[in-house]
Amino acid sequence: MKFVKVEIVDGIAAVSLGRGKVNALNDTIVDELMQCLEKLAADGDIRAIVLTGRGKFFSFGFDIPEFLAFSKAAFTDFLTRFAGLYAYLFTFPKPVVAALNGHTIAGGCMLALACDYRIMISGRAKISLNEITFGASVFAGSTEMLRFWVGSARATEVLYSGAMYSAEEALDIGLVQAVSPGESLIDRARQVADDLAAKPAPAFSGIKSLLRKPVAEEMMRHEAASIREFVEIWYTEDTWVNIQNIKIR
Repeated sequence: MKFVKVEIVDGIAAVSLGRGKVNALNDTIVDELMQCLEKLAADGDIRAIVLTGRGKFFSFGFDIPEFLAFSKAAFTDFLTRFAGLYAYLFTFPKPVVAALNGHTIAGGCMLALACDYRIMISGRAKISLNEITFGASVFAGSTEMLRFWVGSARATEVLYSGAMYSAEEALDIGLVQAVSPGESLIDRARQVADDLAAKPAPAFSGIKSLLRKPVAEEMMRHEAASIREFVEIWYTEDTWVNIQNIKIR
């Protein structure tokens, strides 16, 4: 795979995103990550996953400059496959720990929310669902997964404000469960993954399904309509101007 790398140690698969400086999400990396997860789900020797990024970003979110050239139909197709990816990750039968090595923005935050546990690097990194700040909407999956973790009142605050949260602020509101210095981030994530994987696998998978299936069903019920609305808003004049001014560094 070009952008998704896997390193397996003692049954823990460290899956890292590496695309450019900011690990922006496009067709290829979404497809690669889906293929990777499906393979790891089917591998009986894999007990848990640590999902992380390379460099100073976990993920910036969508590769906006690339999508500027997409038609509505092509963009809708991508969004539908991306929604399928995070829905699959949200209901993945094995433990998945996100090691947030840097900025975790928009679509990157959605991937993180789909995991079982999030550990964020301390320091200058930010986490956000900031779509409203440039005039975009969000997906049904965004709202349901966020509500699952932080509750309705806090989810409303996060989505209406589009605020950028530091690791400590994210910990305080429940966006992440732990904060770690960079030098120990991956080791800490591996330890959490190992602890979760030490539980009887059928029991873990069953409990995870009971917790998440109602949320996943609600996501599925509204996802297609939310994607259509997302696309319509994305291509409005004001939002389009804002999107064109976004720079990926």
